[in-house]
Amino acid sequence: MKVKITTLLVLFSVMTSMAQNRKWTLQECVAYAVENNLTIEQFELDLENVKIDEKDAFGDLLPNLNASTSMSSNTGFSINPTNNLPTNSTAFNINAGFSSNVTLFDGLRNIKRVNRAKLAAISSQYRLDNLKDDIRLNVANAYLQILSNKEALKVSQAQYAVTEQDLKRTKELVDSGVVPKGDLLDIEATAANQEQQIVNNGSLVLISRINLAQLLQITDYENFDIADESFEIPPSDILNNSAKTIFAKALEFRNDIKFSKSNVDIAEKDLEIAKGAYAPTLSGFFQYGTRYSDVTQIPDANGVPFTPDFSDQLWIFDGISYGAQLNVPIFNGWSTRNNVSRSKINLEKTKLQFEQDKLDLENTVNQVYVDVTTFFKAYEAAVKTLEARRLAYEYSKERFDVGLMNSFDFSQAQARVDNAEADVVRTKYAYIFRLKILEFYFGIPISLD
Repeated sequence: MKVKITTLLVLFSVMTSMAQNRKWTLQECVAYAVENNLTIEQFELDLENVKIDEKDAFGDLLPNLNASTSMSSNTGFSINPTNNLPTNSTAFNINAGFSSNVTLFDGLRNIKRVNRAKLAAISSQYRLDNLKDDIRLNVANAYLQILSNKEALKVSQAQYAVTEQDLKRTKELVDSGVVPKGDLLDIEATAANQEQQIVNNGSLVLISRINLAQLLQITDYENFDIADESFEIPPSDILNNSAKTIFAKALEFRNDIKFSKSNVDIAEKDLEIAKGAYAPTLSGFFQYGTRYSDVTQIPDANGVPFTPDFSDQLWIFDGISYGAQLNVPIFNGWSTRNNVSRSKINLEKTKLQFEQDKLDLENTVNQVYVDVTTFFKAYEAAVKTLEARRLAYEYSKERFDVGLMNSFDFSQAQARVDNAEADVVRTKYAYIFRLKILEFYFGIPISLD
């Protein structure tokens, strides 16, 4: 069995210790995730689209300019472009021109569309930044989970090393006839249970590494690992602030709150745009055109008809037109009124969502604040319990060595130490993660320093 355990220990040592490969720190993981996350890349493309929409809105303020030309040849019946009379001759015609239109007034909707597009770009940026915040928290959680699982694996390996010594000593006592063979079997059962725990903890280390690698969009799971560091409870003054103070600070910079508030601003602008449809629309236009036809006949100075050449006709038959057009909405099937009503409803919904988001943030801050206090107390209690369990184990070991305690009770003492050590690891990292969340809501970047 010793050979088997040695093989397992070598396996997990190879799996968790890869000195030849890069060891990622928390800061490196966070930075890499933000730069390479696929969802972030999609949101960045959405932001580019919104910026293009902003350019579209600004372009709508400017006059348009369009040019056109056409060429045609008519054989048989057609209208002579010179005198507008029917003719059966073959004619070759060219028409050309350009036109421009501009909206002079439409209830200021064009201006408000530009402002809305700017708000949409800001909102999209807040949305992207909020996603990055979520990625940072998820990476920190996954990173700390690896640390927790690695520490649990080390604890189970250390526990097995102690049991292995007990197993060796018990076997000597059995061989000398001091203790019954049943005690040896109980110790072997404890060793087998710890061996299984080593396997389970090793699997958890591997799974948690894969989870973090996936967050980083890294597919080389086998060679991915984090830095071999031991983290203790970090110092922090965050609890010197009340939950109310932390919430007030979070309201100032949290991107999810900014995103929610920007949605309200956009909804208000949508309502203004919808109301602008009640106003008349005034637009201006300008057109220039000219033509050429090989059947054109005009009199010369002596009154004799002749066909001017191409360039002369372009100057002779050109012309311009310009003017303004006013459209006054009178009745359109209540579409404008309905659009205004829908915009009002949407505005109220976004306001309610904004208030709900603030409530959710306040609840989250309060919950994390309570969790930080609770898990720190749980950690302190777990440390005290572990100290007591270790003293009790040492006492039980002394009694077992002199035959005053049976192997079952001794195994139970060992199991209580194992559970206490596991609780210390669990509560330690649960406290650290919630502490970092609380600091993050207060504007402190994620770090294990």
